[in-house]
Amino acid sequence: MLEELVHLDKEVFLFLNNLGTSEWDGFWMFLTNKWSAIPLYFLLLVLSFKQYGAKKMIFLVISVVLLITATDQLSNFFKYGVQRLRPCYDPDVNQLMRLVKDYCGGKFGYFSAHAANTSALALFFTFLFNTTYKYVGVFLIVWAAFVSYSRIYIGVHFPLDIITGMAVGALFGWLFAKLYIFAIHKYRI
Repeated sequence: MLEELVHLDKEVFLFLNNLGTSEWDGFWMFLTNKWSAIPLYFLLLVLSFKQYGAKKMIFLVISVVLLITATDQLSNFFKYGVQRLRPCYDPDVNQLMRLVKDYCGGKFGYFSAHAANTSALALFFTFLFNTTYKYVGVFLIVWAAFVSYSRIYIGVHFPLDIITGMAVGALFGWLFAKLYIFAIHKYRI
C-alpha cells in the first residue's frame, strides 16, 4: 500500500514538474524565493496594527516567530527522521524531471518547510482577520498554495511533501491563532 502511494506520488510529481516551461521558470523561482513575500509581510504587519494596536501587534509578531520556528523545526525533524530523498536525489525520477534551480537543497525533503510555513501564516492570519479583512484570508490561502506548488515546479519536492507540509502548517496556524486569541483575552494584552 505504502509502496503504491509512493509510486503514484512520483508519477504525479513527474507529470506536474514536466508541465513547466522555460518561459514560466522565472515566475516560479521568484514566487518560491522567501524574500519575495516581504511586501506581503509588511501588509500583514500594517493590518495587524490597524486591527489590534501596537501592544497586541508586538505579541502577534512574537507569536508568528514562534509559529514559523515550530513548523520549520518540525519539518527538519521529519526530513531527517523519515529520510525521504528529494526528487533530484531520487534515482527513480532524477533523470526524468526538470530541476529549475541550480541547487536542489538538502538530501531529504519530507515534508516541505515552505509549504508548512506559508500555510501556517495563511491560516493564522485568515483566522485572525476572518471578520475584519475577509478577502485577505482568501488571498493568503491562494498565495500559500502557489508557493507550495512552486516547490514541485522547480523540482525540489514531491506532492506528498507539499500536502503534508500544508496540512501541518494549517494545523499549526489554526492552533497558534487560537492560542493568540486566548492569551490576549486571558492576560488582557
